[in-house]
Amino acid sequence: MTKAIEIQDVSKRFRLYTDRPGSVKQLFTNFGKPKYEDFWAVKNVSLDVSQGSVAGLIGHNGCGKSTLLRMMAGIHFPTSGTVTTNGRISALLELGAGFHPELTGRENVYLNASILGLSRKQTDLIFDRIVDFSGLAPFIDSPVKHYSSGMYVRLGFAVAVHVEPQVLLVDEVIAVGDEDFQRRCLDHIAGLKADGVTIVLVSHNLGVIGELCDQVTWMDHGVVRNSGDPAEVIADYLHEVNEVEAERLRQEAMASGFIPVPVESTEAEMVDDTGTPCEFGITGQPINFRIALPESFANEDHSYSLLIQTESGIVVGETEMSSPLCKQEWSVPGYDVRCRFDPLLLAPGVYTGRIRVHGGSTRGSGSAKDLSFPFRVRAEGAAPEGMFRLPATWLEDRGR
Repeated sequence: MTKAIEIQDVSKRFRLYTDRPGSVKQLFTNFGKPKYEDFWAVKNVSLDVSQGSVAGLIGHNGCGKSTLLRMMAGIHFPTSGTVTTNGRISALLELGAGFHPELTGRENVYLNASILGLSRKQTDLIFDRIVDFSGLAPFIDSPVKHYSSGMYVRLGFAVAVHVEPQVLLVDEVIAVGDEDFQRRCLDHIAGLKADGVTIVLVSHNLGVIGELCDQVTWMDHGVVRNSGDPAEVIADYLHEVNEVEAERLRQEAMASGFIPVPVESTEAEMVDDTGTPCEFGITGQPINFRIALPESFANEDHSYSLLIQTESGIVVGETEMSSPLCKQEWSVPGYDVRCRFDPLLLAPGVYTGRIRVHGGSTRGSGSAKDLSFPFRVRAEGAAPEGMFRLPATWLEDRGR
């Protein structure tokens, strides 16, 4: 398959000056040699993007994604290695890139189109489409220095995708637009993909990356950690992000004087099947909510329910005990009950759980209260749209 972009063993170094002269006197007293440190934003990266495919770049801020994209666009040159591209490149890399603030929107459209290789006559043919897509007709003859950040992105994206690019490079800037514009951008990108345009997309929106991309590359501190199938690479990336967050939450808990090791130390918490506390649940994987109750509850019949709400107070749903309690697979001191979800269907987010106890004379005496506790849910794969993943069984009927 023909390669639209070929990156071979590319590294990019920047110099971070720690003692840049602030005056002519300092320049001479420092003997004209300011102190600096070498910072390698990209290190020994090799990557091929096939013609007509969509490639995604993911990773933490500062991992080298945008630097690599700028080398593809020819804005930065590699310190070592080679970057080879084939076809007309159109790039939307940062807010307002390529716009002259004193020029009007109309003038900037023609300026950007000419930079991308279009003649004035060619730009005339697509100008109305660019303006219609951007939705900026009332402002097109105003200087862009008066535009908001969203208006910058609207105009920049409209130009980038209407100059008939063969290779389109898009950084995270789409996220600046409103919901309607983001949807139109993604629909247009999907249309360009269908037309065979090669696209490289940098985004923190892993749902978009997983849906649009044919291949995904995960970068970490300038190096490629994994590259290949979008679902697998995104799952690996999220797994590490979750591990880092879990460790941070444990450190914060220890710093605050609360160490969630003994299972009897809290009234309600998330635990795995062995009873070990968890910092968060994972969408699509089993999880338990352990509820510690007074010992007196063990001698009476009670039923229990768990109500789950979002941060904004919207009730996601409630589960009730519909059968006698099952014997726990792990023993703890005191009297505990456990509500197990297999799998947990909630979408990633922060929720509040409310445990309710029903029945029994001790419940009426006020010896127990409804327990409320916050909990987190994270993803290690494609996160569901909405609040939770709908359970369903799909069947195929070939009899008709």
